Amino acid sequence: MIKRAFIFLILAQIAGMAVPRVVFASDEEGDFDALHHSANAYYLDFSPIGKFELPRIFVVQNKEGGFSLELFRSTTSAIRNGHYSVEVIHAANEEAAEDILGETIGQGESEPVHAEEAVEGDDHVAASGQVPLAELEGHLLAPDGGHIVLDLSISRHLFFAWLAMGVVLFLMMRLSGMYRQGIGRNTAPRGLFQNLFETIIMFVRDEIAKPNLGAKTDKYLPYLLTAFFFILTSNLLGLIPFGATATSNLMVTIVLATFTFILTQLGGTKDYWMHIFWPPGIPTFVKPILMPVELLGIFTKPIALAIRLFANMTAGHLVILSLIGLIFSFAKLFGPGAGFGVAPVSVAFALFVYMLELLVSLIQAYVFTMLSALFISIAIHEHHDHEEAHHGDEHVSAHVEAA
Repeated sequence: MIKRAFIFLILAQIAGMAVPRVVFASDEEGDFDALHHSANAYYLDFSPIGKFELPRIFVVQNKEGGFSLELFRSTTSAIRNGHYSVEVIHAANEEAAEDILGETIGQGESEPVHAEEAVEGDDHVAASGQVPLAELEGHLLAPDGGHIVLDLSISRHLFFAWLAMGVVLFLMMRLSGMYRQGIGRNTAPRGLFQNLFETIIMFVRDEIAKPNLGAKTDKYLPYLLTAFFFILTSNLLGLIPFGATATSNLMVTIVLATFTFILTQLGGTKDYWMHIFWPPGIPTFVKPILMPVELLGIFTKPIALAIRLFANMTAGHLVILSLIGLIFSFAKLFGPGAGFGVAPVSVAFALFVYMLELLVSLIQAYVFTMLSALFISIAIHEHHDHEEAHHGDEHVSAHVEAA
């Protein structure tokens, strides 16, 4: 039963990736755009069922200098209120957007289009059966000569980041409830759910936290567990049909890496800071040369954390989507027969990469958590001499290269 359900999930994922662009693949000018499909947006894509637009929230400064908070149910609502205009528009069908804008998309600077013109164009496009305005993506301009100071709109990646947070919170609350009842404390863990998560939690504690943090494991373990389960959940949510991977957004990974950076610097000992600003055990004239290098190393570590997670999660999805896109590309270039002919090969390779993505989702959660523990351990442990400090840096480099 579980085996059949797992096979169904994989096939549903392939179908979920293939379906959204079938309509455009059949168009004379349409293409399967893997990058656009995996990018962030202000709607949830349930094609061919439809798209669910997410709320738009702006902090706007008017031309008199006053500030206001404006909320709209969707991008379409913000445009249809008669004040907002569209600065840049991207559409799956560029001819449809050109009908609205009256210009070529992506060539030069695009002039803002007033909402009334956009709505009129939208009606025209909808009547002609082309892509409606709700499916266009554009940067909105504030009304009456003002400008948007802060865009607090809910995007697709933010929605799935919140969903991942909710899932982790639910799972941890359920686990803590079982432990409060004595299950797993006074008795053995009960059921697949508790046994599975206790195994994972003990792995993070015994194989990641304790070897690096030693006596201070309990202080930093809550953060490491939170980061591990959030990243793992976000990665897996991106592998379900119509899902999106929050960790393929660089802003999300930067926030995660920033937490590691803050904890590392707050936990830094006097010896840690001395090795950065006045490295011991080397000639005095060399110290001013090493200081900028050591200081730069403080920031390169979290940057590497953020980019590694972002790049790995983005690349896997692009490979899968590109393999599926081969079906529609061959059909467009050589006819439907070529599309059907290449389909088995494309789906087979996509399934293989999908299996790798399941493994990568777990590996990247492990790598981020392990390196976070490693960076924190360098800051909180006392170094007896400069040679030991460099040994720690080499230890970090070895783990980074292996990851």
